[in-house]
Amino acid sequence: MVLNEDFQVAVPTAFYEDETLNLKATLQHIDYLATQGVQSVLVGGSTGEQHSLTLLEKLQLLDALKKLNTHNDLEIIFGVSSIRQKEAEILAQKINTSNEVTGILLGFPPYILPSQQEAISYAKSVISFANKPTILYNNPRRTGFDITIDTYLTLLKDDWVIGIKEAGNPAHLPELLAKIEKPLKVYMGGESAVTEKLALGFNAISSIAGNIYPTEIKQWFTELKNKQPSSDQTIATKIEELYAYSPLPYVKSKISENEGISFGICRRPLGNNE
Repeated sequence: MVLNEDFQVAVPTAFYEDETLNLKATLQHIDYLATQGVQSVLVGGSTGEQHSLTLLEKLQLLDALKKLNTHNDLEIIFGVSSIRQKEAEILAQKINTSNEVTGILLGFPPYILPSQQEAISYAKSVISFANKPTILYNNPRRTGFDITIDTYLTLLKDDWVIGIKEAGNPAHLPELLAKIEKPLKVYMGGESAVTEKLALGFNAISSIAGNIYPTEIKQWFTELKNKQPSSDQTIATKIEELYAYSPLPYVKSKISENEGISFGICRRPLGNNE
């Protein structure tokens, strides 16, 4: 019950111009990343416009993974989160029978502000349906819900929980790590303040820029982890350029340009120019 890769690319979901799901382009991009040496991808997470996807669309995306041309050693993490626990459970149950999905990234319901106990019950239930290695995703800026240290400690007792993706206050991480004994994958989301986060105990990344510069970002992250100077003097500029825009529309346009596929648009209001 482990996830081996510390470099993961958070894959966007492709849509046609009418905002319907473009499974073909999504799979083409994942296959492309695999040919570039990427060994772990996140599908249907925040970068995949998760909460714009209906349950049916998520199930279609899950089923489509069977058509990938990649080798079997590609680590595929599937995002699971819903404002309704029942829908998260249905998706998790389908993931349980998937041969393609290695593990799940378990996000918490947005907007409704569950209590810590309600969140614990939600997480325990979804994890029990999936029965796959699980990364807990704390992203209070997006959801309004912030996992406490005690809630983390409760959920980390489950052997399926092998990692966390912490997008809240990174300064809390040393306290958490001091209170647990098992090895833990600690993912940062995106490319900001990487050196500072590594110093706090983060040891893995869910990369956005890796969609455009997969080999360069992987090498850059590995060098930072090993406390080596970057061998690519242009990478900082490339990252700054990405985050100078609305990142997701920029990433999608670059995927289309670099790979020669029609990756399409974001679902509005993302990508609005006015």
